[in-house]
Amino acid sequence: MIDPNCVFCRIAAGEIPAQVVADSPRVVAFHDLNPVAPVHVLIIPRDHIESLGAAGPQHVGLIGEMVTTAQELATELELDAGWRFLTNVGPDGGQSVGHLHFHLIGGRRMSWPPG
Repeated sequence: MIDPNCVFCRIAAGEIPAQVVADSPRVVAFHDLNPVAPVHVLIIPRDHIESLGAAGPQHVGLIGEMVTTAQELATELELDAGWRFLTNVGPDGGQSVGHLHFHLIGGRRMSWPPG
């Protein structure tokens, strides 16, 4: 299901331009407009899911595809020294867009704790 008011749904539908780096029937990946590292890609499902907290057992295959998309992109983008893969859930978790998305971040040394 697609939410016509959701910016990520509109990117997935091709209504809003993005620098897409991976595209499948269920998943789209594109460069973040406000990167926090040299490589910062967002991986989203085409269907609207509010967050990982709203995902259910029926989404296991989809989330697996998002993970393998991240692995493939990390190889393609030459993040051999390491990378970070994360999602934020809810306002206190730092989620700024109400559509499930994972961040693939790399190209520099990461620190811990992240924030």
